[in-house]
Amino acid sequence: MNPAPPGQWLDAAEIERRLRVALAPQSLQVQDDSHHHAGHAGAREGRHYTVRIGSERFAGLSRVARHRLVYDALGPLASQGVHALAIVALAPGEAGAG
Repeated sequence: MNPAPPGQWLDAAEIERRLRVALAPQSLQVQDDSHHHAGHAGAREGRHYTVRIGSERFAGLSRVARHRLVYDALGPLASQGVHALAIVALAPGEAGAG
């Protein structure tokens, strides 16, 4: 699937909004890392983000299951101009959880 034109790309604020609605996080940080990838071939295909999220929804889930919840909340990323998404998803009480 081809990415949306740059003016229609998903931005950090919309990523944060979708995650808050879907996962009711106790902590959430969305960081746009795209400037670290300037000149990289993927930079033409979309933005690069890091998401750090702490939610009770992650309790008892594997890392893969937690990531699936994040991806499900955001929808199809490539078609929304996201080339790369790094995820740190923690349950309350885990090291680094908010």
